[in-house]
Amino acid sequence: MAGCAVELKNKQPAQELAQEVQPAGSVYTGWRVFQDRCAACHGPNALGTAKAPDLLPKVREMSERRFVGLVLKRYDWNLAPHQPRPDGAALDQLVGQIMQRQGPVVIMPAWQGEPRVTARITDLFAYLSARSQDQQGLGRPVP
Repeated sequence: MAGCAVELKNKQPAQELAQEVQPAGSVYTGWRVFQDRCAACHGPNALGTAKAPDLLPKVREMSERRFVGLVLKRYDWNLAPHQPRPDGAALDQLVGQIMQRQGPVVIMPAWQGEPRVTARITDLFAYLSARSQDQQGLGRPVP
């Protein structure tokens, strides 16, 4: 039985693409996403600012699944810690108030509609997890 061999003549485009696309869980790619979408509020090293909290203690105790759910779907309403988070009719009422600029300020957006975040959410977790576990220092990670 004869075998079939395929020879690729032009390997350069595939190699370039492989270099551009980091594997899931890339700390470097996560850092790039963080700088693009999160650093303006949480600071360049995720240590927090006057606008948003230090993420490292929160991520340190969080599973990847929980992180993904919170980042993609969570709106952090500017409510006191003892107040329950609204749902159902209460959520609808709160959304209406916010849309009329009468309710609390929405602090953190949900990122589920942002392809640069959703496509690299595991990378974002890898970066923040590495920072929170002291496996990644300040500044840019090595690609």
